[in-house]
Parts: sequence; C-alpha cells; structure tokens
Amino acid sequence: MAAGEAGGVVLGKAADKLFSLSGLFAVYKPKGPTSAGVLNLLKERLLAEAGVQTNENKRNQVLKIGHGGTLDSAAAGVLVVGIGRGTKMLGTVLAGSKKYTAIGLLGKATDTLDATGKVTEEKPYDQVTKGDLENVLQKFTGDIMQVPPLYSALKKDGERLSTLMKRGEAVKPKPARPVRVYSLSLQQFQPPLFTLDVECGGGFYVRSLVSDIGKELSTCATMQELTRTKHGPFTLEEHALYEDKWTIDEIARSLEHCTSLVPGEPSHKKLKTEHPGETAVSCE
Repeated sequence: MAAGEAGGVVLGKAADKLFSLSGLFAVYKPKGPTSAGVLNLLKERLLAEAGVQTNENKRNQVLKIGHGGTLDSAAAGVLVVGIGRGTKMLGTVLAGSKKYTAIGLLGKATDTLDATGKVTEEKPYDQVTKGDLENVLQKFTGDIMQVPPLYSALKKDGERLSTLMKRGEAVKPKPARPVRVYSLSLQQFQPPLFTLDVECGGGFYVRSLVSDIGKELSTCATMQELTRTKHGPFTLEEHALYEDKWTIDEIARSLEHCTSLVPGEPSHKKLKTEHPGETAVSCE
C-alpha cells in the first residue's frame, strides 16, 4: 500500500500523521468498560479525527493497535497501548512489574472475589486489628503460591473461565501457581475497609490476594475497588492519557515522551509465559 493510502483511499494530513505513529503510550481505563472496549473507542476516535471511513470488519486492518495486559471491567488505571510497530513491543512491557492500589472489604465474600459478584459468605471481623493485618501481609510478600479466581480470563478448552461460570457450567479451580509480590503495604485501615498498595509480577490476581488475606485473618474479604497505578515503566500519574486527550497530536506527543521508556528495537520473539496454554497475561 502506498504512503498516504489506506484500502486504496487517498488520505489527508491528519490520516498521514495517524498512520505514521509508532511506539508505546498509555491511556487511562475508567471503571466500567472492558479493556477491549476502551481500545475500540480509542480506535474509533482516532479514525474519525483522521476522516478514515471504515467498517467494523476492516478496522483492525486499517489501524494497527493493541493493548498490553487486560484490566477487569470493574478496575481502573493504566492501560499500555501499542500502535504501529509498537504492537511488537507489548511483550516487553508485559514482562515488567505492575503496581495496584486495592480497597478490600472485611466480613463478606463473593463468587467473583470482587464487588460485582454475589455474596457467598458473611463472617464477623470485629476481632481484626491493624496490627493483625500488617502481620498477615508478610505472608503474602515474595515468591508465593496463588490459586487464580474462577471468574477470570484464563481459559479452558478455548473459553474464558468467567464465560463458563456465567453459563452455570461446573468449573474446577486452576491449580495454585507461583507468583511474585515485590512489595505489599497497608495504606489505610478503617474497618471494614482496608487499602493496600501492591507491586507484583505477571499472572498475579489482586482479587485472590484480598480473599486469601481475609481467610488468613479467620474471616473473609472481597475486593471493592482496584486501580492499576503502574505497568512496567508507565505510571498513571505521568503517562496515562485521559479520554479528552485521545487525539492524534496528543498521542504523537505522548509517544515522543515515552520513547525513553522502551527498547529501541521491537522484539519479534513470541512472549513466553510460565503457564503455557493460558492466554491471560494480566494481573486483573
């Protein structure tokens, strides 16, 4: 395809600039939409600004864009996006650590391990002190074993476990697997709520952490809110573009600003995971 063309259509300056964009940047994913939904909205905004007419089936062929590491629809925060050749760099970012701020609720458990699920258990929590909680966190720091939640993007026979669960099918929990927690600290304790800051490696579920902490305290707990504050070198505070900044010029500036954060040459190697056969590479 010649420069300045997409699908045989001659493009204007805005479209020329859009299709020349390449690299990694970050956007803010709000609570509510899926990560894929946010990416689709971003594509629509950019193509509309560029004046590119496209239908649903051809959109992906027209603009090469992808995200690195799904966030649950109920979670908010940093979503790293690759555009152009940057899509090949996403594996490098996925290999980095992630930071989250999570709010947990003592005394209630849900089937999804977060506030979107049905309550499955209620237990007293009055006996839990701030000291108890801080002491328990030490058990969940470092290299630990974790059972992923049943409601997750992990797959069985090509289908997400969460999809199977919603259909009412019997799903066996995945076996416990090794995960890494670089740091874990208690930021606030106002029973029944507690706020955690956690930095973890790939494949880690903060929902499972909150649930496991509840059990360790002889009660139960579920995650109320989750915000990803850092993914690899991209931080929420410094790099995430909010929806009002989803323009070709703003993304061009962001790509330039973020150049120093990523390797110069995209890696063409397929990302290896510790758990072959599972496509979920995110924390939440």
